[in-house]
Amino acid sequence: METDCTTPGPLPNGTRLLHIGPHKTGTTAIQGALFAAKETLPRYGAEFPAHSRHPMEAALAACARPAMMGDTAPTDRHWARLLKQVRATGGHTSVVSSEFFADAPDGATVERIVGQLGGDRVHILVTVRPLAKVMPSQWQQYVQNGLRMGYEDWLEHMLRKAPYEQPNPSFWHRHRHDRLVERWSRAVGPERVTVVVVDDRDRGGLLRTFESLLSLPAGLLRPVPDTANRSLTLAETEMLRNLNVEFRGNGLPDELYSRLVRNGAVMHMKNACSPTARDVRIATPRWALEAAAAIGAEAAERIEGMGVRLLGDPALLSAVPEQAEPEQAVPAKAGLVPDGARIAPEVAAQALYGALAAAASVPARPAQARGVHQTSSRELVRVLGHRCLKRLRRR
Repeated sequence: METDCTTPGPLPNGTRLLHIGPHKTGTTAIQGALFAAKETLPRYGAEFPAHSRHPMEAALAACARPAMMGDTAPTDRHWARLLKQVRATGGHTSVVSSEFFADAPDGATVERIVGQLGGDRVHILVTVRPLAKVMPSQWQQYVQNGLRMGYEDWLEHMLRKAPYEQPNPSFWHRHRHDRLVERWSRAVGPERVTVVVVDDRDRGGLLRTFESLLSLPAGLLRPVPDTANRSLTLAETEMLRNLNVEFRGNGLPDELYSRLVRNGAVMHMKNACSPTARDVRIATPRWALEAAAAIGAEAAERIEGMGVRLLGDPALLSAVPEQAEPEQAVPAKAGLVPDGARIAPEVAAQALYGALAAAASVPARPAQARGVHQTSSRELVRVLGHRCLKRLRRR
């Protein structure tokens, strides 16, 4: 079994490499680097056929999964378009990458996806990280999609409360790595599955692995900065989580959340504000780190026995990280946030501005004069944002 993450043997020409993630394992970095090199790849017999950095809608449609909260539901048209682009690559090696393929609900769906992509030509690539690294990143991502539960409560449900499915059933479906590898291995055979254990200490390692698999020259794939994909700090996540509580408590529509909160306030805040050394990070309590390491050890042992190509050090999956500094190690409980984890005024201002700008970008529709109590929440927010921006421009 191969265990060298830097120099794996290249895939056969004409392979259709399907990178299924899962989430929080370097997928965005790979997608950004491949898309940036899209015009150069054909010189070396490789293609990145997607029309965007991340063909998320196509993957969701292929897996028959719903869109993110409030977003427009994907259709089969998205998946059919990507399949057409893959087929157009001919004898070149093509790469399709989306972490949402890890959400394929069952073996029948996996087999259908593999068959539509080319059957025997398909090779599956799974990137895995230690659960201790994944859990805080995944929690704050769930919060960005409307979750209202604090981090420590969420960990209790994921690790201690059987059947470990609430409030996010997708977590273990994605991140029980041995079961994920097993599902896809059954569809293509272990000889056509590569599992890469991502080592955060080697930031360029994953890019080099893709270069080797695709027979690309060293250094062709380069990191592409993407502030929109950064994780939230503890203070930012807690601000958003409390907003989610108010949002749900007042029964506002999901479409409003998608437009004004996730794609307005949060997106602008992440683009405009970078975390500093003073920001308190999301820290995982010791008991959860040890539980995650035990699950990682079991998953690593099972993957090693599956006969798939394993690149990297599987021992990383069972390592317990060093304990953080005391002032940095306080987890987020409901209603309890460390004193140092307070949102900075400029960050709050950028989030508010993002929401207002998103509201103002929606064209106002002519309507008869109505009182405030006769107007929907969505229209009130849009009108308020438009008026505020108009006054600011006048100043």
